[in-house]
Parts: sequence; structure tokens; C-alpha cells
Amino acid sequence: MPFDLQPVLKGHLLLLRPLRPEDFEDLYGVAADPLIWEQHPERNRFEKEVFLKFFREALESGGAFLVKDAKDNRVIGSSRYFGYDDPRSEIEIGWTFLARSHWGGAYNREMKELMLTHAFRFVENVIFVVGTGNTRSQRAVEKIGGIRAGMRRNAAGGDSVIYRITREQFRREGAGKSSRENKPSSTGKTK
Repeated sequence: MPFDLQPVLKGHLLLLRPLRPEDFEDLYGVAADPLIWEQHPERNRFEKEVFLKFFREALESGGAFLVKDAKDNRVIGSSRYFGYDDPRSEIEIGWTFLARSHWGGAYNREMKELMLTHAFRFVENVIFVVGTGNTRSQRAVEKIGGIRAGMRRNAAGGDSVIYRITREQFRREGAGKSSRENKPSSTGKTK
């Protein structure tokens, strides 16, 4: 079964749906906050032209999501799947950002649990690549069970930490428990 890179994923807190070209202004409204990017290797991503490049790459990736608050349908961020590797049974989750109003764990946790639950229908391994200076994102990945698995050079020329979560670990450690209890649904692709 081929990996569905852009399902609609629903939880109690969030709705993730495929990113569309008409989402630019709403998503940039979130991304224009410089504090979101202060630990990111590309710290100027809050600038409109820089974010436009990020947005175009997200659309071209074929795996990007618009993230909405399920309570009020407000756009609060984005994430994506990338680099599906069938022989290695692996996919990356990354390029994630949330509005600061939604920082603090519950929203990021549900988003990642929804994405992990879906990914583990297709692969054995999910990786996260986080800049060495981005301690906030490193802690967030560790909170959801990410284990340091190595280092790599990132596109900005700096180093990144690679984290891994395996399907077995995800199930064994009860990761995703709150999302499974919330009965998230994957309703398929939308156009």
C-alpha cells in the first residue's frame, strides 16, 4: 500500500489537512512572528519573501499540512511528511511550527501523535531532523519519545540532530495513547 502523504487528520484539539496555494496569507499570518524562528537555523523565515520560498517548497513536497485549531477553525501552523524511503521503511516529520498561543505541549503532542499514528500504518521508522541550536524543538521531540540517532548537516550549513521513533517503540511505550483515545480519523485526501 503506498504512503498517503496528505490525509486529513482529526483530533480533539487539531485538524490537519493538505496545504493549498490559497493558504499562504493565513499561514504567513502565523509565521510572521519572529519569535517562532529565533532558534531555527533560518531565523529570518518570518520575512515574507523568505517564508514564500518555504511555502512553495512545502506545496512542492506533496506532504505538507495546514494545521487548524479544531475549536475555532483558526490557522495555527504547519507540518509535513518528507523523504519517504520504502526500502528503509522510513519517513521524516518536520518543518513544523505553531503559533506561540499554542505552544506548551498539548497541541504539538496531538499533532505529532496524529502524524505518527498515520505514518506507522506504512513505515517502521519516523525520523525528525532538528538544528543543534533549536533546544525547544529538541525537547518537544524528546517529550514524544524521540531518541537521538545521529547527526547530519542541514541545508543552512549547520548541524542537525536526528531523532528516531520506531513503530514498536511507539506502540510499546503507549505513545499516541491520548490521540488513540480521542479516536482521530484519517479521512483521505482532499482537493
